[in-house]
This record gives sequence, C-alpha cells and structure tokens, in this order.
Amino acid sequence: MLTACPKKTISSAGVRSEGAEAHDIIIIGGGQMGLSLGYYLRRAGADFLILDAEDGPGGAWRHGWDSLRLFSPAGYSSLPGWLMPVPNHEGYPTRDDVLDYLTRYEERYVLPIRRPVRVESIERAESHLQVLTDRGQFAAQFVVSATGTWSQPYIPDVPGRDLFKGHQVHSAHYVRPEDFAGQTVLVVGGGNSGAQIIAEVAPVARALWVTTHDPLFLPDDVDGRVLFERAVARMKAGPGDTPVGGIGDIVMVPPVKEARSRGDLSSIRSFDRLTASGVVWPDGSEMAVDAIIWCTGFRPSLGHLHELGVVEDDGKVLVNGQRAIKEPRLWLAGYGDWAGPGSATLMGAARTARDLSASLASIQ
Repeated sequence: MLTACPKKTISSAGVRSEGAEAHDIIIIGGGQMGLSLGYYLRRAGADFLILDAEDGPGGAWRHGWDSLRLFSPAGYSSLPGWLMPVPNHEGYPTRDDVLDYLTRYEERYVLPIRRPVRVESIERAESHLQVLTDRGQFAAQFVVSATGTWSQPYIPDVPGRDLFKGHQVHSAHYVRPEDFAGQTVLVVGGGNSGAQIIAEVAPVARALWVTTHDPLFLPDDVDGRVLFERAVARMKAGPGDTPVGGIGDIVMVPPVKEARSRGDLSSIRSFDRLTASGVVWPDGSEMAVDAIIWCTGFRPSLGHLHELGVVEDDGKVLVNGQRAIKEPRLWLAGYGDWAGPGSATLMGAARTARDLSASLASIQ
C-alpha cells in the first residue's frame, strides 16, 4: 500500500461526517487509466489519491484469459513516462507481461494507491463530493471515475437463456480452452475476443462461431495501432464525415491466422432461442450444446454514480470532453470513445490522461 500524498481531514458543514479523509482529487480505479492519470497529476504536484477495488496491481488485466496477448508491440502499448519493456519471447506482450509492467509502473512512480477499497457511492456535499467506500469515507473537490468495464460483462437477453442447463461463461471469466475439451461449444460474438477464443477452442472442441454479421478482419500486416488511430479519427470527424473502419475490426494475431489456415474462422448467424439442452436456429432446427462462451462485450461500470443521478438510460454519462455535464466536479475516463478516444486501451490511456490532468490542473 502506497500513500505518498499527505492525508488531510475535513469537517465542514458540507461534508456528511467529520473526519473524512480529504484530497483535492480522488481517482476511482487503479488500472491503466488510473495509473496514467496518477503519473500526470504527480508531475503537476497535485494532491490526489487512487482508490482501487482490486487486491493487487493490474486492473482488468488481472482477469484476462491465460493466452491473452496485446495487439501491438510493447513500445506502442505503454503508459506515459516509461515504455513497456520488450518481452523476452517472440510475439507481442502477454497478459503476464502487462501485469508485470503495470506492477513495476506503480512502484517506479510511487503512486498513492489504496487497495482493496471498493467505492459504493458518491454523494454531493456542500463544497465537495463525498466518496463512500467499504473502508471508510473520503472527500474530494474533484472525482475521476476510471473503473472501466470488466466488472460489467454484457450478455444479450436471448429468449430461453435462463432455461439452458449447459455451461455459460462470458469472455470476462473465460480462462483456457482445455476447460471445453471434447464438448460442443458455441462462441458468440464477432469481435477480437470472439476470434481469439474460437481460434483456441476449435482445435479441442466441436466449436461454432456465432456472429450477427460476417466478421471484419484487418489486413495481416496491420496491428492494434490502427484501432487507436481509427478511434481518434472518429472522434475528430465532422458532421457528414465517416472515417473508414472501426475499433471492432479483428486483428490478425498469430493464433487467429492459424485458425484461418485450419478453416476455423467461418461463422454462422445467431440462433433464435435457447432450450434446456441447446439452441433453436432460425429454420426451426435444434442443436444440442454443452457450453456457450459469450464474447458480447461490456458496459461501463458506473454503479457507484447512481446516487448522483448522472447515469443515462444507455448506461453512459453525458460529458463535455471528460467532464460530467450534470455534475461538473465529476470526470470520467477509460470507458470507451465517449470518455476519451481510444481511452479503454493502453495506447489511448496516456493521451486521455494527459488532457484530463491538464484540465484539472487549470481549475485547481
């Protein structure tokens, strides 16, 4: 536990309980975005504290499946100030490489992180925002929510999903292909997670890749760098402009290329409903299924903001830049393009954190 920033307490009428630990800025979330913000705020000499719900460093990377790799070289997947070291193996950095880098990054910059601390809600006080956690209360002039999306996996409400007696797992909790060896498996979802998981499950199981449309593959010589640049281009595009390509295009990492050469990347359209033992296809035919792996994305993890009344029906917060319109003391980062172009990626976190930190510093 690192607590480099000084602890202060306040007991003004605007703060709900006396003795709440107070800082100018509190960041909720100690993943890649929280660390990037911490780097710039420490450089600016700001008084801030990072509250992280995880037991250790790494954010969502702590929960990635065993074979997960980055889409880009280490040098293009780095946080501000220190390039990720080139791995001592072939190929792009692995999940464990990223975890090691994020752990050492925290130590290198002596970032003030308190964990595990789970933020339960944020409430308005007279001159501060009050942060209620399972480890006590905090108060801040500004709060940056950077909790990401991993803890809110999305599974579509397919008819009969609650009836299915087989195994269902979201990619957020998928671990290894061996868990599905010899089974009939549906991998649902046409993004990068779906492509990578079907690539490693198909050789050990009877697997089908179910997508809403034909998957879109990037050229073999293009890696994840282009996804970030496309995200930036979309955010900068004026009315009527339509940048080509999207962040959902699939990167042809080596396992996906190998799956293509085996003929394992063909996909079929979605089923109509689930039954106790399997699925029913649009033509009425039924198929027995042992397991379904849902690679259907995530939603922003914003439950701690509901007391503020800023979360809209679509699960997002209205922002001007990264600042909440309905509560200007609240800022958001790392949830996707709406909270900073490419900000949900290692590559994009640094740029969003730089701009957000500069905005915070300008109003201190």
